[in-house]
Amino acid sequence: MLLPFQNHLKNKFPKVSHSRILIAISGGVDSVVLAHLCAKLNLNISLAHCNFNLRGKESDDDETFVMELADSLEAEVFIESFETEIYARNQKISIQMAARELRYKWFEELKETLNFDFIFTAHHANDNLETVLINFVRGTGLEGLTGIPERNGAILRPLLAFSREEIEEYARNSHLKWREDSSNSSVKYLRNKIRHEIIPKLEELNPKILETFEVTRNNLTESAVLVDDYISALFPRIAKEEEFGYSFRIKLLKTIPHLKAVLYELFKTFGFTEWNDVYDLLDAQPGKIVYSKTHRLIKDRENLLLTTLADTEEREFEILAGEEVVMLPMGTFQFEEVEEVSETNENIIYLDLNKLQFPLTVRKWEQGDYFIPFGMKGKKKLSKFFKDEKLSLPQKENCWLLCSRGEIVWVIGHRADARFGVDEDTSTILKLTYTA
Repeated sequence: MLLPFQNHLKNKFPKVSHSRILIAISGGVDSVVLAHLCAKLNLNISLAHCNFNLRGKESDDDETFVMELADSLEAEVFIESFETEIYARNQKISIQMAARELRYKWFEELKETLNFDFIFTAHHANDNLETVLINFVRGTGLEGLTGIPERNGAILRPLLAFSREEIEEYARNSHLKWREDSSNSSVKYLRNKIRHEIIPKLEELNPKILETFEVTRNNLTESAVLVDDYISALFPRIAKEEEFGYSFRIKLLKTIPHLKAVLYELFKTFGFTEWNDVYDLLDAQPGKIVYSKTHRLIKDRENLLLTTLADTEEREFEILAGEEVVMLPMGTFQFEEVEEVSETNENIIYLDLNKLQFPLTVRKWEQGDYFIPFGMKGKKKLSKFFKDEKLSLPQKENCWLLCSRGEIVWVIGHRADARFGVDEDTSTILKLTYTA
């Protein structure tokens, strides 16, 4: 297996021969073989072992074994202990998902802080088949049927081309020692149930199931690439970048063939899963919203609006007297005393300095806010003003107010309040320029 592994690295990952590599090692046969193969090829490796504290003394013995293995390979080793059950409870996720999140986050921290080039994991061909079957059982799209990628950023999986049988045969022939995880024999976990009960049945039907699966997976991977290329070319034609995210013109979307499939590919990366709801949004009433964990799709009058979920944290900022340039998260405010009113636009206003009371505040609008728009005498609620201006929900949510003594001076980027404007009695004119 050593020569095929060496050739596989040369063909797939030629840069690793001159790189620093961190090997994720559990102590099981797969990761032990991976470490030995890399050591045989004189690669620059270190080992990283996670103790998830899920199996009592067995977990501690795994840790001891990995330290002894590192000594025998003369390799640097990193050990981290996790309170996995507590983490899973706090995050409201499964133990398996918690372990996955904890280990990959730690691997990435090691890579960044200690300048590793790549992280090797010991996933093999059987793992790939199991993963695809798990995705199939749970429901998935095309990408879920393409299995585990050989490369995901700096994470490489150089054993995916090899079967569990090949790996175990190499371990036996090389007289290697490894640890057996007792939980791997329990069929209470879906992966183990598929491994011990489903795949043996498939092998009875087709003894070359791994080879057949690899051919199918390669075909599906090429199809997935084709779809990705199509969506990448389509996206800039149908999506308009906005300050809040993206807008998609519904009339244009409806001209696209196979629209439901296209919507799936467009929005899957933003976490959406309720595809009938997304599709139905096209003909829904304005204001209807579909949520994912990180984003939302809003039906506006003629568009679908894609935004990230709003930050609910209350934010208010102060501007002190005498400041000439103030940089805040939403933009930059520049104050300048001038002799007369000249250029004006939606981002430049002129104020009577003596009508202002500092510090000024900048805040988000709230229900019940009102102001006296420049050019009018009566009060107007901001909600009515936004409706008249035909602002979308994201535009309203991203609207900031400049206030003095709690009264609105400027609906920033839209309209100034007449109470603070320049008149015939003004002695000091303050020009305010806003840049988003």
